[in-house]
Amino acid sequence: MKQSKKIAVTGGIGSGKSSVINFLREQGCSVFSCDQIYAELLGDSEFSNEIEKNFKEVIKDGKLDRQKLSALVFSNARERERLDKLTHPKIMDAAIKKMDGYKLSFLEVPLLFEGNFQDLFDGVIVILRDREERINSIVARDKISRDSAILRINSQFNYDNCDFAKYYVIHNNSNLEYLQSQSLKILEKIREE
Repeated sequence: MKQSKKIAVTGGIGSGKSSVINFLREQGCSVFSCDQIYAELLGDSEFSNEIEKNFKEVIKDGKLDRQKLSALVFSNARERERLDKLTHPKIMDAAIKKMDGYKLSFLEVPLLFEGNFQDLFDGVIVILRDREERINSIVARDKISRDSAILRINSQFNYDNCDFAKYYVIHNNSNLEYLQSQSLKILEKIREE
């Protein structure tokens, strides 16, 4: 099997991870998403049954209600931790298997540092964005209230004042063209290494 380089793309909710991943895809890169893998795993009866067994309060008409589950875990840190412990190892295992065999691949990992998964990767791209910009982005994208967006941001890893010196960092506080130009610079650097 050929040597593969696996790169995680992470940042807080509303930081621009998906925009970077989409741009990398447009550049011909192999890209994957933990959210997409999670959705695929929910189609696996063993995986979804495990969640349903542990979160009976979010079953509606005999099926897992993902919106109810989302509301529950974003409003209750203990429930979120319980779900993360149940799902994250399986999601990461499936993701790493998907990435094997590609010379270079990227994985969008929303909760990389929360799960302490950074050491599974050969590199990490961290996308940082001002809090107010993130709030506005989440409200517009998810059609939720400002308070709900803030609740989601507060429920995640705090990227402020962290030392990301050993990672590739993009400050997404400009426009889409700037974000793409920064992504391209990092992609070229990764390909050269």
